[in-house]
Amino acid sequence: MKRWIDLRSDTVTKPTAAMRRAMAEADVGDDVFGEDPTVNELQKRAAQLFGREAALFVPSGMMGNQIALKVQTQPGDEVILEEASHIFNAELAMMGAFSGVIPRPVATQRGFMRWEQIESLIRPKVYYYSQTTLICLENTHNFKGGGIYPLEWAREIIARAHERGIKVHLDGARIFNAAVAAGRSVQELTEGFDSVMFCLSKGLGAPIGSMLVGSGAFIEKARRVRKMLGGGMRQVGILAAAGLYALAHHVERLREDHENAQLLAQELTKIAEISLEPVETNIVIFSLRRTSADQLVAALRERGILVHAIGPRKIRLVTHLDVSRSDVLSAARAIAEILK
Repeated sequence: MKRWIDLRSDTVTKPTAAMRRAMAEADVGDDVFGEDPTVNELQKRAAQLFGREAALFVPSGMMGNQIALKVQTQPGDEVILEEASHIFNAELAMMGAFSGVIPRPVATQRGFMRWEQIESLIRPKVYYYSQTTLICLENTHNFKGGGIYPLEWAREIIARAHERGIKVHLDGARIFNAAVAAGRSVQELTEGFDSVMFCLSKGLGAPIGSMLVGSGAFIEKARRVRKMLGGGMRQVGILAAAGLYALAHHVERLREDHENAQLLAQELTKIAEISLEPVETNIVIFSLRRTSADQLVAALRERGILVHAIGPRKIRLVTHLDVSRSDVLSAARAIAEILK
């Protein structure tokens, strides 16, 4: 079988042999009845890590985000979020279709809103205006190069929003990347958020699953919404076991992914055709000056390298568990040869 160097996303990882063993040996029960011991253990562990009262295992990050929006808004409300955020761009307008809310996007340079930008967009308390009830942040920021949200900016937003009676949700799909890179705990980075979603199936290397954490009351409501979305799962401990393994064994190794991303970035800066965005974690984004993104994607595929076009001249590369240092160097050499 041909071995591909797959840099399209950190969602393409395969479970390790040890993770597969953990899955095969998992103790299971009916999670709809709350009787799957492995799911319960995973939810307890996630709540502990984030310093929250409770957590909920969901099939995907999108489901986790959309549950959080549904629980914390009413139809006709407005949600303030960054214009390049995943919730706004890559979740099929589900916030409108399912929760009946409308987005109020904010343009930023690196994906991070400041309170001053948000404050000017909050609707006045007038009955014929849609009301602002939720603010969504993203850390790290997927489409802005894996940037880490400045902690003081996030804390100011949380504090000021709460003064206005507005809740704040964090799309923390890659929050563990942020924590490892910043040298802080996920609890510290997410303190004060009313709800947090994080993915097990990205850099942590599980085959499926995300977690939603928050207060006990929030999670009880979230459980009902999960069921509405078809997320009531039965003997799902075989998947929760992968999440537990990932949390125990794949967090600190994210540092390797960040190092590989930096190495890749260093090599790409040598290529005149490329304009590279800042690299902070495991995502490398660059623009092409003359070549189309589709041309480069096709040429690299012929060499056994997979990358993702996110614009007519923009490419995203993501390092992960299944990409080695030598893979990164091979990819950089191939890109240089194609663009010379």
